[in-house]
Amino acid sequence: MYSISAQHSVEQSTLRSANNIGANNSLRVGQCLTIPGQGASNAQVATAAPTPRVKPPIGLPPPSTGQFIWPAEGRIVSRFGPKEGGLHNDGINIAVPAGTSVMAAQSGVVAYAGNELRGYGNLLLVRHSNGWMTAYAHNGELLVARGDMVTKGQSIATAGRTGSVQSPQIHFEIRRGSEALDPLKVMSG
Repeated sequence: MYSISAQHSVEQSTLRSANNIGANNSLRVGQCLTIPGQGASNAQVATAAPTPRVKPPIGLPPPSTGQFIWPAEGRIVSRFGPKEGGLHNDGINIAVPAGTSVMAAQSGVVAYAGNELRGYGNLLLVRHSNGWMTAYAHNGELLVARGDMVTKGQSIATAGRTGSVQSPQIHFEIRRGSEALDPLKVMSG
């Protein structure tokens, strides 16, 4: 539901309401949805088959404070937290030259590699042990694909300015479950 609402710039609650889907109900593969606000006759989209869950590698130490490394050296241009206009940065943005190597902050499995989420450009999501996830957005080139295992410090992308940014940078997030954490409080160094 989240990816469909993001792709069509429609709130999840609006999408659920237009299709009589309760908050605790899930979508079925092949279910057609009405997308409100998509022209004179509301557009319909079929739901895709769910992507298989990728289990994190066994035997990795659980990430905790200080166990994540910086994805690249650079200058922080936007910090975690509330911004003007009611916006919130769920990570940090690091200014770097275009083409700079983006490193995996911790070992894990690539859960997503693509550019379907508006504003993020070329995005990588890496799933780590114990419910941790890292996100790397605005990449120029993705060097890994969904399902690939990556190691801490491995080059996984090159920095770019894809998505809604005007200069080369890395938008970097660390999440535990669905909660976004301030990377500066979790990373080492």
